Amino acid sequence: MPRFCATLAPTEPACEITRMGGHLLYAGQHAALGSIPGERPVSEAGPWTVSTAGTTLIGVGAVTLYNRAALVAMLSRELPAPAASCADGELLLWLYARYGPAGLARVSGMFALAIWDSTHLLLLRDPVGARTLFYTRVAGIWAAASSLRTLRRWPRLPARLNFAAVRSFLTFAYLPGDETLLAGVQELLPGCCLRLALDGTATLERYWEPCEDEWNPDDPPEVYATHLRTLLENVTRNYLPRNQEVGALLSGGLDSSLVTALAARLHDRPVTTYSISFGDALPNELAYAGLVATHCRTRHRVLSVTGATVAAYLAEAVAYLDCPVGDPLTVPNMLLARAAANEGIQVLLNGEGGDPCFGGPKNIPMLLFELQRHDDDPDARSRIYLRAYRKCYEDLPQLLSPAALEALRDAPPLERLVAPYLQANGMRHYLNRLMHANVRMKGAHHILTKVERLTAACGVEGRSPLFDPAIVAYSFAIPPQFKLAATTEKWVLKQAVRDLLPSTIVDRPKSGMRVPVQHWLHGPLRTLAGDLLLGPQARARDLFRPEMIRAWLRGEGSVWPRQGGKLWLVLTLELWLRAYLDRAELTPDYFARRRWWRVAWERATEQARMKQQ
Repeated sequence: MPRFCATLAPTEPACEITRMGGHLLYAGQHAALGSIPGERPVSEAGPWTVSTAGTTLIGVGAVTLYNRAALVAMLSRELPAPAASCADGELLLWLYARYGPAGLARVSGMFALAIWDSTHLLLLRDPVGARTLFYTRVAGIWAAASSLRTLRRWPRLPARLNFAAVRSFLTFAYLPGDETLLAGVQELLPGCCLRLALDGTATLERYWEPCEDEWNPDDPPEVYATHLRTLLENVTRNYLPRNQEVGALLSGGLDSSLVTALAARLHDRPVTTYSISFGDALPNELAYAGLVATHCRTRHRVLSVTGATVAAYLAEAVAYLDCPVGDPLTVPNMLLARAAANEGIQVLLNGEGGDPCFGGPKNIPMLLFELQRHDDDPDARSRIYLRAYRKCYEDLPQLLSPAALEALRDAPPLERLVAPYLQANGMRHYLNRLMHANVRMKGAHHILTKVERLTAACGVEGRSPLFDPAIVAYSFAIPPQFKLAATTEKWVLKQAVRDLLPSTIVDRPKSGMRVPVQHWLHGPLRTLAGDLLLGPQARARDLFRPEMIRAWLRGEGSVWPRQGGKLWLVLTLELWLRAYLDRAELTPDYFARRRWWRVAWERATEQARMKQQ
């Protein structure tokens, strides 16, 4: 994915592009647009120019369109029209020029775009949030970039930590809104167009948002399953690359299995599937993944990853994420993408999106709480939602240092991040509100951005068909009782693909990818966390109480055995702060130096083995 940057300044905007380390693509009196050299993969970021009705638009961006043929046909109905062979970025610019922000709602694809229209700098992000865009204003100058690291390089931006974002990350394991860990820097929300002016004003327009459509109570469930199947086939067909092989991440669960099955049926080239193993001694779903691979006749690969390997590559994976994600699958995802790239795969499909869009099992506890709720406090739902994440929300008073708690004294409450979704927001049914929260929060700020950043770092494009706007929109038009039928999650999705997969895959309860973080607490995670979280750099940062970190390292401080997951979260944050706030550069030497503790762990293991002998 190409990386780009843009500035809006009273004078010499091109100088600010250079100060960010960018390569200048366009320079005007007040605006400048640039690309970021050295980012992987290297591809065109623009600039593209479109002139219509006396208006000239100049744009740069990272744009991948899946319904390109339909967009070309639509734009060709009027003149002037784009050339059929134009770049995806230019086609998107034409779409904006013709229809404004509303035209972007017709796009199936991933994009982040910056446009100069001679008076304003416009920032646009795709409907579901597959690609990111960050912006800030310092000393009367607007600066924007598709990479947070680019803004961090800008000398004008002060390196200050946003403590409210620290609290959010420790609660959700990602940053669920427009805040970032860098004070003063914001992330453009999905489905939005932001208009920046020289006078410092910023106008936000939301051009796409899921909504709860009316449904006919007399329609049988087959109507919805049939239409959903048609959508799944059309979307997957558009997501398949032309004239090249495709890969698919396959866990053995329903979502990744159905994407694999559709790809195998619709693609004219072989499909290669990739699964992860954490060792035969640990619980896994490899048998189910193997069953699907055999059923779909894919070329199947299983990548074995030890705890030491995951620890060895954690710093690298974290550094590729503009906003940290406390998901133990970050390293496995990166290593799978790297394995696919080594085999020449350029496009890697995944099954992300099934749970957020079709009533996954994690909604059940919230629905049960709602049935039993007697608290009229409007924030009661939000509090139980925060606790349901089972991260560090309830540990914050004991985990954060007195200095960090003092910095948070006047911070806005965490409930504000989820309350707009859980309260009456145009969606009548509570399950749809929960789905809305999942799509807009975890989907946009955890799942999609993690996939995009980690695959792009390996030279691969990750694509998530189940998160296509058409499928997301239709999921809210399906009656809730067909999505979560009693305790059967994703019921309508299962009916839509039942003929594609063995019944064992369709009907078995969801178990999820079992990452043995708690097991690693007794091995490489313990070594790494102790060295970094109790070391001089972390202590000087004074974010966490060392006594709580020590208690978790001993396996204490929690009623349930979740210390491993909590340590992973805190460790991810510390590594991110070292890479971004401390300005460690992403070079091969940087990562090689930070793998010293892998060697230390292997040496300690060997010494322990010798003592036992």
